[in-house]
Amino acid sequence: MELNVRDELVKEFLDCSSRGDLEKISSMMSHCSDLIDERGETGWTALMLAARHGHYEITKLLLSKGCDTTATNRSGQTARDVALFWGHRHIARLLADGRDGVVHHVLPERETDEADIYFNREFLNRMSEKRTDSEWLAAKRSSPHSVFILFYNLNPLVSPRADANEAEKQERRLETDGDGPIAWFALNTEDDPSKLLKVKDPNSFFLKGPMPGLLMLSDNDAGVVAQARAVLAWHSRYGFCPTCGSETGVEEGGYKRTCLRAGCKSLQGIHNTCYPRVDPVVIMLVIHPDGNQCLLGRKKSFPSGMFSCLAGFIEAGESVEAAVRREVQEESGVLVGQVQYQTCQAWPMPSCLMIGCHCVALTTDISVDKNEIEEARWFTRQQVINALVKDKHAAFNIPPKQAVAHYLIKHWIGFNSNL
Repeated sequence: MELNVRDELVKEFLDCSSRGDLEKISSMMSHCSDLIDERGETGWTALMLAARHGHYEITKLLLSKGCDTTATNRSGQTARDVALFWGHRHIARLLADGRDGVVHHVLPERETDEADIYFNREFLNRMSEKRTDSEWLAAKRSSPHSVFILFYNLNPLVSPRADANEAEKQERRLETDGDGPIAWFALNTEDDPSKLLKVKDPNSFFLKGPMPGLLMLSDNDAGVVAQARAVLAWHSRYGFCPTCGSETGVEEGGYKRTCLRAGCKSLQGIHNTCYPRVDPVVIMLVIHPDGNQCLLGRKKSFPSGMFSCLAGFIEAGESVEAAVRREVQEESGVLVGQVQYQTCQAWPMPSCLMIGCHCVALTTDISVDKNEIEEARWFTRQQVINALVKDKHAAFNIPPKQAVAHYLIKHWIGFNSNL
């Protein structure tokens, strides 16, 4: 009989840890402190269960009472391993450096290092100082070692991905040509070039898309294509001077267009109409005031079941924070308070810069602008985790890992969400 009572006590203790019942856990430990490292039928301790479900305060309490952080479950996972697997990085950090129960990281701060976001990798040296050196550019254009990337209607010519080791060797071969670094050039044509090409690889093809085609590249290739496509897209739209309408000529290796009409105002003083355009866009994950839900929306053009972060263009004379608040209110009717920058992503479709933020909602009622999006919903932390791990019972799908929206969602899951 005594054994059954003990079993029931352990079961209740573990259940409270799993549910996040801090008051009950505290009470039970004050009367029976040896429950702290007890295991259930599955071999999990209270600390592992708290780590699994992201219960920060319970984890902190168990640590302060001296629980065993080195214990493993039947899969060989410690509580910290469990927290990392389920994306609770705030719990994992506490388990790593907060064993005394002292909170060293509270806010969902930005990453210390730059995130390795798709399209952002700087594989090539831009060498902007050489763009005004016409002799150097001419020599590189005629060099047999130079690399030319061909685009057809902004679709790059690609080959099936090579073996990783072979690709690495190829990259090393292309570092120098004996007369300085290898130069890379990008060309775009609106006429079908397939009949004029002498293609060595018969499997080469123009990668149509841009979605999802441009998301199929390697990280290095994506960085190169992002730069090339954005500049080529600008050239395709700015053949004429936006100031007077006259034709423009290409200068500085393709990074400047100059009006060919003498006396045009664009030739006097400082004008930014002659340089590649970058369109800033805010993209934000809206966090519920309770810290355990986030707001996601979907457009009609999205794949079935996919929800993503809200987004919109920054207007003239508008700050990032103001744009976040305005766009969220316009699209969902939700008012936003604090805004926190997280990261950014070059998005060459055609030439955007996605500025990723987290922000905190002041109101929770949703009123969708049907002209912007078709639906917006609050999703719980667990629903988001299920979507991230592609659980078969997931309520929705999130954007692919190449999108900054994926990073913003995953980043939130890993932190205590109180901004």
